[in-house]
Parts: sequence; C-alpha cells; structure tokens
Amino acid sequence: MTKPTPKKRRLSMEQKQSLAGWAFLLPATLLIVCLSFYPMFKALLTSFMRGKPTALVYSDPLWRNYQFMLKDKVFIQSITNTFTYLIIQVPIMLILAIIFASLLNNKDLKFRGLFRTCIFLPCATGLVAYSMIFRTLFTYDGMINNVLLKFGLISEAINWLNDPVYAKAVIIIGLIWRWTGYNMVFYLSAMQGIEYSIYEAARIDGANAYQQLIRITIPLLRPIILVTAVMSTNGTLQLFDESVNLTRGGPANMTITMSHYIYNTMFLNNPNFGYAAAMSFVILIMVAILAAIQMKVGDKR
Repeated sequence: MTKPTPKKRRLSMEQKQSLAGWAFLLPATLLIVCLSFYPMFKALLTSFMRGKPTALVYSDPLWRNYQFMLKDKVFIQSITNTFTYLIIQVPIMLILAIIFASLLNNKDLKFRGLFRTCIFLPCATGLVAYSMIFRTLFTYDGMINNVLLKFGLISEAINWLNDPVYAKAVIIIGLIWRWTGYNMVFYLSAMQGIEYSIYEAARIDGANAYQQLIRITIPLLRPIILVTAVMSTNGTLQLFDESVNLTRGGPANMTITMSHYIYNTMFLNNPNFGYAAAMSFVILIMVAILAAIQMKVGDKR
C-alpha cells in the first residue's frame, strides 16, 4: 500500500506580502549598512587610534584623542563659533520663513508665484557660487561698503572679512539669505492644509494679521516648525562651506566651524585621522542631544 504524498504547505497571503516587502527592503538595507553603518563603526574605532594614516595604532590610553580635545584651543573656538551661528541664525531664519510663508499664503496677493520663486531662488544657488558672490560683495572696496558710505551710514569702509565680529556677521547673513526660502517652502506647504475659512472667521471676529499669526498659524504649524528646527540645528552644527569659502576660517580661526576644523585636521595640517574621527563623534553626540531636547520640548502630545 503506497503512502499518500504530503501536500505542500502554501504560504498565506500575509506571509507572501511580508516576504515581498523584505525582498524590496533588503537591497536598500544592505546598501545602508555597507555605506553608512559600517563606515560609522570604523570611524568609531579610528577615533581611538593615533599615528600616520597608513600606520594607525590604538592609543594608550584609548580615550587619548578625546582628552586632547579639552586642551585644544582651536577646537574649543570652533565649538564657540558654531554655537554662535546656531543661536543667532536659526531663530532669525525660522521666524522670517514663517512671516514670508504667512504673507505669501494670502490668496488675494498678486504675483504670489513670482515672490515665492524670488525668496526660494537663493536655495537653488550653488554653495561655492554664493560664497564667492558674498565674498566679493563684502570686500573692503565691495558694493556693501560703497552703498553704506554713499548713504552716510558709516564714516569709513569696514574690513568685513578680516574682523572677527564682522566676519561672523557675514556668515550669519549668508546663511539667512540662503536658507530662509528653503524653510519657507515647508511652512507654506503646511499652510495649504489649513482651511482659509478659519482666517476669515478670525478676521470677522476682529483679529488682526499679527493675532492670526500667533493664535492660528503658529500653533497649527507646531509639528513642521519642530522638524525645520531639528534640520536647521543639524545643518548648522555641520556647517562647512561658508567657513571655507567665505572667510577661510579666519581671521586667526575666529570664524572656523567644527566641520572645517575636522577637514583641516584630516587632510591639511599634518593629517591625523584618529583625532578627526573623535571630533566627528563629538558632533554626532551634540546633534543627537540637541535633537532630543527639541523633540522633548516641541512634543505637546
């Protein structure tokens, strides 16, 4: 008597969908692991090493690079400079972005498309190109000094790029000019989901434009404001192009950023991969802590 052949167990629809999902995710997951997480792990190991790039050995003690950071005056100055840009530039930029988005969300405003394009256009400008333009505008005999002298706002030309305070101001102005329109687009798109009848009802009740902005727009935009704040903080802590192309980190490292100093340490000034990797992880920790604080403060659920 022959034994009955066992029936093959068929996969359920849910299992098939799960397998299909993993099949689509697997290539991207492998790429992320290979191109992001593995280099991060190697960088962490490198941060505990010293020596020439071709002959790295583990430091004794292992945390030697992190200890040296506390004594490195240039690194401490780069942290001070970066947080100065962060504290001044990010709030001004986000406030201007909200104001512009609120103004351009008015359906009765003529040429709205033109104004939106003009404000967003700086974001589409190349980083190196706009840095070169700003460097030309703010030279000792540049257009900014000529205009200020012509209108009698200053008595003598300002050496913008060779004075520590003015050089920082130039970087902050450049950042605000370039990234305000980028954040404005986020707010403007979020405002499209707010019923215009709410503003009309508020206007009938006697609310002016400022009251509508404070009582209606900003509370409803809280989630997207949180997102842009986190992204702007992350971007500012990794600021590189403006420091390199606008001021070269000068005068005397008074405008250098953390990323700029890491670049100099790794590739220019007696390359030190271990110390540069250690500084990179300090930036990672700073970004994570500030993002966590912003999420904690901004989440009102």
